[in-house]
Amino acid sequence: PEGRQLFPELSVVENLRVGALGLSAAAFSSRFDAMTDLFPIVAARRLQAAGSLSGGEQQMVCLARALMSSPRLLLMDEPSLGLAPKFVARIFDLVRRVRQQGVAVVIVEQNARAALRVAEHGYVLDQGRVTVAGPAADLLCDDRVVDAYLGGEG
Repeated sequence: PEGRQLFPELSVVENLRVGALGLSAAAFSSRFDAMTDLFPIVAARRLQAAGSLSGGEQQMVCLARALMSSPRLLLMDEPSLGLAPKFVARIFDLVRRVRQQGVAVVIVEQNARAALRVAEHGYVLDQGRVTVAGPAADLLCDDRVVDAYLGGEG
């Protein structure tokens, strides 16, 4: 969800349980272990109230919660919104790692350069219409995209 939408009064592990509704205790334990490998902050802050975490830490818990049910598709709306640059880099690195695990990821993101660096394919929308589409690596070099959305810097 945009804005993370964690349950702030619940602990990190309780928020992850919400994402694992319907899983057996053994399946939850297995998925929780996988999330602590992917998101070390989950292990470190597991008993802490989610609302007391920094924005970047909350975003990681939100991603972990979304992955608890082993989805085949992850939809992300502005995952870098309001985050410090160090967390933006970590979030996109995590997106890359999630993709490597076989999860398809669809991202809507204002930070076009960061999104295209982790994407296979990209679409540029202007007023609700696709104006440019193609392999992400090509879009990073496309003069129309660079001039309009990437500011000309590499």
